[in-house]
Amino acid sequence: MASFTISMVLVLFVASLVLPSTTALNIDFTYHNFPQMTAVLRQLANEYPELTKLYSIGKSVQGRDLWVLLVTNNPNEEPLLKPNVKYVANMHGNEPVGRELMLHLLSLLLDGYGKDDYITWLLDNTRIHIMPSMNPDGFEASSEGECSGVQGRGNANNADLNRNFPDYFAGRPKVPIQPETRAVMDWIKQIQFVLSGNFHGGALVASYPFDNIPANSPKNFRKFGSPSRTPDDDVFKHLAEVYSFNHKNMYLGVTCRDGSPPFSNGTTNGAAWYSLIGGMQDYNYVWGSCMEITLEISCCKYPKSYQLPQFWNDNQKAILQYLGEVHQGIWGQVTDQNKNPVSNATIKIKGRDFGTRTTYRGEYWRILRPGTYVLHAEANGYDPVELTVDVSKGVVIQNITLYQQSSTYYEPRSEPTFQRGSVPSITPVHNAASAFRSGSLKGIWPTFTNFLKPKEAVIFPRNYVYPTAQQLIDYSHPSNRLLLNYQYYG
Repeated sequence: MASFTISMVLVLFVASLVLPSTTALNIDFTYHNFPQMTAVLRQLANEYPELTKLYSIGKSVQGRDLWVLLVTNNPNEEPLLKPNVKYVANMHGNEPVGRELMLHLLSLLLDGYGKDDYITWLLDNTRIHIMPSMNPDGFEASSEGECSGVQGRGNANNADLNRNFPDYFAGRPKVPIQPETRAVMDWIKQIQFVLSGNFHGGALVASYPFDNIPANSPKNFRKFGSPSRTPDDDVFKHLAEVYSFNHKNMYLGVTCRDGSPPFSNGTTNGAAWYSLIGGMQDYNYVWGSCMEITLEISCCKYPKSYQLPQFWNDNQKAILQYLGEVHQGIWGQVTDQNKNPVSNATIKIKGRDFGTRTTYRGEYWRILRPGTYVLHAEANGYDPVELTVDVSKGVVIQNITLYQQSSTYYEPRSEPTFQRGSVPSITPVHNAASAFRSGSLKGIWPTFTNFLKPKEAVIFPRNYVYPTAQQLIDYSHPSNRLLLNYQYYG
């Protein structure tokens, strides 16, 4: 009997080392090591098979899986034009706050589906891929409480993964491409991501491309904090401000170090802050046609775990709101005159050098701010097409027909434009759904809480619910941001 009791105690002790005392939807605010994190992800996937799919994109230097949990309604189906977004955390192993926030985000999404209108709409209409740790080896080598050190920053080869991607201005990285980097590059090739966020620590700011500067830049370029702008600078600024203004205090622009200049609105162009070669956000934009920004969410790189509830409280609203920004701009499908999808067609916006390519189903997505744009589509063997598209709030569905160069048959070369709505709903919108095939997206884009005015303290009570359509009003603002005039105070 005594031996049995001792055996049971040993079993319970070992189990406690692997899985913290938590349920899938009640995740502890503690740092989860790799076995614990893996156990939580598997438990979530097992308990919510109708909303999740767990997969690995590869392995780290030391053989740890680079786990991703896909969260969406009907994860085994891919309705036409349902966009893919991703969050990546813990790229630097000693910056793990984002790693833990991603686990709590997963819990929030799964628990909120069917209860919260916005979360339900988000999962019905978006495929959300969450990678809690891109650098699990570095995390295991890091130490809690180290706010500014470099131990564990790199992978097991001591390579900085955010200096390891091919660079638009500088070419291939000097350090050989690491297994973790290669896995992410292959992931981006396999899935057409539209929007992405990359969580870091050591500052409090939302940074956007370009991180690097042209080779012919003057020597004092960095000294003056000059931005290295992309052709989509307006979109990137908007995305960064969506996060900073929905964060509890990032928008205040306070720096973490005395003497450092403040970040206006809590955002910065990457190169204007400091330039770097081989960054992941630049790679996503140039080679992946994916709008990614870098989210620095803690002044201390590896703060004590008792601070994690506050970080979650500060970031929760921003994390949710940012995901919804994928539902803004122009989407569509490119087909030939026989309604066959045209894959690998180039879609560009006139005046913006970097375009996107269609998927094997002819799909394309382009995040844009409201305005009027000239859309250019071309593919090998087809006549190019240009058309003018007006974008307001939400998504414009613009399908395009390309005609083979040998064809003499003529008809209008684009289908009618469909505008998706801009208020919360989980009911199909017929005039928008007509642009989709059966089994496609269910709702319309709720553009609430896009921005809060600076210095307005907003406290969310525990029974927080999102506003109804009747409570939403848009009004103009000098900086052309959408502001919410209905706010919650605890």
